[in-house]
Amino acid sequence: MLTIGVDIGGSSVRAGLVDGSDLVLETCEAPTPRNAQALEDVITTLVAALGGAGAVGLAVAGFVSADRRRVGFSPHLPWRDAPVAERIGRRTGMPVLLEHDANAAVVAEHRCGAAVGATVAVLVSLGTGIGGALLLDGKLFRGAHGVAPELGHLRLVPGGRACPCGKRGCWERYCSGTALATTARELLERHGADGSTLGEVDALTGYRVAAAAAEGDLVALAAVADVADWLGEGLALVADLYDPEVVVVGGGLSRSAPLFLERAVRHYAAIVTGAGHRPLASVRAALLGEDSGIVGAALLSRTLVS
Repeated sequence: MLTIGVDIGGSSVRAGLVDGSDLVLETCEAPTPRNAQALEDVITTLVAALGGAGAVGLAVAGFVSADRRRVGFSPHLPWRDAPVAERIGRRTGMPVLLEHDANAAVVAEHRCGAAVGATVAVLVSLGTGIGGALLLDGKLFRGAHGVAPELGHLRLVPGGRACPCGKRGCWERYCSGTALATTARELLERHGADGSTLGEVDALTGYRVAAAAAEGDLVALAAVADVADWLGEGLALVADLYDPEVVVVGGGLSRSAPLFLERAVRHYAAIVTGAGHRPLASVRAALLGEDSGIVGAALLSRTLVS
């Protein structure tokens, strides 16, 4: 059975055709529109371009209802209490299931990625923001109302950077692809661009900063180091809350994990409660990379046709 997984993030929509062995056969993507109608048009177009599937799974960066049919809220997407599964199902002619994007990713990583065999696993997805997911005894933990754990919106800096969720100082404002660009922009404005290859401040993206850091740009490297330290801060908090066996770091920024993950783990290990006197979680980059959400959504959609 071929199924389609669609990972709907704040910056891009990525769709993939996935086979019964969880292999991604083909992908396509487009930028994420800012209004609901245009976003649903893009999803429908991508699904049609892949074709030949029996069901569709949508991995959504937002609150998904318990019946996996509606999107209640998303800081980075235009849907508000919207019957997304019904709309996309009607337009594609296929059954559609929704899942939180990080939940979809951790399901995939637990099945065939970096969290295989883990009893307690946390996924931290670094993209436009931060998505979080928790597996307890190998099962998704959703909380009482289906929206847990919103790790990206834990407030680490009271009165800090404004967040699209309506709060200030959320973890994702300091540790994400967006945060990487914001930090680089602040460094350039504060210290100037002498010797930096980053170019125009207003044109900065997380991908651009990560690429410059890989080439040795000092401003970009400083921004990456700052994001690494904030990742370590959050990992320590996650460890205090859940004491996971494995933490998987996924999302678009995870492709640059060699630049920041080792530093983040050192920081986490130094500041976690009981540092030096407790076992630490194994912190790993997502084995499936950016495809985790696609694979997980496609995998979960099989329940609609099995």
